[in-house]
Amino acid sequence: QVQLVESGGGLVQPGGSLRLSCAASGFRLDYYGIGWFRQAPGKEREGISCISNTNTVLADSVKGRFFIFRDNAKNTVYLQMNSLKPEDTAVYYCAAEFGSRCSHAASSYYGNWGQGTQVTVSS
Repeated sequence: QVQLVESGGGLVQPGGSLRLSCAASGFRLDYYGIGWFRQAPGKEREGISCISNTNTVLADSVKGRFFIFRDNAKNTVYLQMNSLKPEDTAVYYCAAEFGSRCSHAASSYYGNWGQGTQVTVSS
């Protein structure tokens, strides 16, 4: 019954911003770790951020530009992406797993995944 739906992707110029949403159903997100990952063509899936009830993590590649936060009333986690670069172009996925802490690097930790949303940064 656990379901995650990403939205908010699109085409944006370098330096622009997007806000991605990860809407959760079938569970209370406050008891889960929620991770954001991305995968560009020909590259490995990269962990970029996660949030749980005890920790928040941002990868070095996005620190200072991306921010993760949640709205418990909407059962939704957001990834605010600012100062976007062409290298940020990828399909972005959210993932969930029960636990008090999250990992942004270990995708194998997460048992539930959304379908992804495309982010393209280009002039």
